[in-house]
Amino acid sequence: MAKPVRAAVGNVWVKCTFCQGDLFRDREVKLNSSGMEFMGYGWANESATGLVCWNCGYVHLFVNKDLELYKVKKGEG
Repeated sequence: MAKPVRAAVGNVWVKCTFCQGDLFRDREVKLNSSGMEFMGYGWANESATGLVCWNCGYVHLFVNKDLELYKVKKGEG
């Protein structure tokens, strides 16, 4: 099972825009475009970091390479 993380861009901590939670699970998300898929270049599409809110499940997408993920220590979450 995925472990929760906290995230920040620079010195700004990410909070869920729906429930204001600050714990997420992360995953890579492909940003597919139909044109690239049609031409067989789907592999070249940009990807983003998806943060799924641990509390409500709302998905946030970040293409900012400055996004930092921090593991949550046991008992902290």
